[in-house]
Amino acid sequence: MKIDHIAIAVNNVEQAAKQYKDALGVEKIVFETVESEGVKLAIIKLENGRIELMEPTRDDSPIRKFLEKKGEGLHHMALATDNIESEFQRMEGCGIQFLGKIRPGSEGTKITFIHPKSLSGVLTELCSHPSH
Repeated sequence: MKIDHIAIAVNNVEQAAKQYKDALGVEKIVFETVESEGVKLAIIKLENGRIELMEPTRDDSPIRKFLEKKGEGLHHMALATDNIESEFQRMEGCGIQFLGKIRPGSEGTKITFIHPKSLSGVLTELCSHPSH
């Protein structure tokens, strides 16, 4: 397993993307909307992972609720695995609590979220990319 990305909730993804682009000196940022999650993403690819800036696209988006409660900031970290199904089963067997089942995510990934209570208060996404 490896760290895949860090996700940050923002009010305005275009504005935040410009700030990160300038601060980090990156050339390209990919924008994507994930309707099933109710978010617009700005994906910043770095040498050792990604930063995903997330703006809610609808009122019932979990990101909107997060922003209303906590404001902009770190939302979750994501861990990549080669086999999300087997890791899901293994982790459940260890008592890890998930927030739902495995489902499609951005860029063709499969994702699920681990309840923050299971990992010292940190919301954690488990993901598997199509090439894995």
